[in-house]
Amino acid sequence: MSFGDPNNPYGQQPGQPPQGPPQGQPGYGYPQQAPQGVPPQGYGYPQQQPGYPQQPYGGGYPQQPGYGGGMPELAHWGLRFGGLIVDGLVMMVPYVLVLIGGGVGDSFGAILGVVGFLGLVAVAIWQLYQEGATGQTIGKKAVGIRLLREADGRPLGFGMAFVRRLAHFLDSLACYLGWLWPLWDQKKQTFADKVCSSVVVKAG
Repeated sequence: MSFGDPNNPYGQQPGQPPQGPPQGQPGYGYPQQAPQGVPPQGYGYPQQQPGYPQQPYGGGYPQQPGYGGGMPELAHWGLRFGGLIVDGLVMMVPYVLVLIGGGVGDSFGAILGVVGFLGLVAVAIWQLYQEGATGQTIGKKAVGIRLLREADGRPLGFGMAFVRRLAHFLDSLACYLGWLWPLWDQKKQTFADKVCSSVVVKAG
């Protein structure tokens, strides 16, 4: 039996083209052809389920909006003045106790004066702490405004809030001009705000 023998089942007739898989049917060992318009997917390629968008590895956590997305609306002078009035009324309560205690002049008056003085100090420290930690005193919260750092929109912190409180003496110079400066200033800042790089905005 020779290679060209027609009776040889393993042979191939001379002059005949090589036998391949039937038309349209992939044979064993032949690469699969992807449908037109669909990119081939290799081994280990993540399969995308229909109806579900493909999520990138490590994704799925939305970006939190930050201060860089836009500065909140600046508080106008009327709101700032209203907050200052409310804070003044809050401080007036323990201050009145001090005045009453000093006017009485006896032991009860002395006790009342000490209580009023301690209350005055406690309220002042608490107000300062709240302003540094949250940006709001009782008065600022009542009128809906907040004190923030101009650079990143975060609260000043206790230390810088204390420095800003001391810097208010600049606002009282030249006939209290600094307190009125937000009326025409582009950033609605007092002199103390400019020194401490702070802004007062409407609370969202």
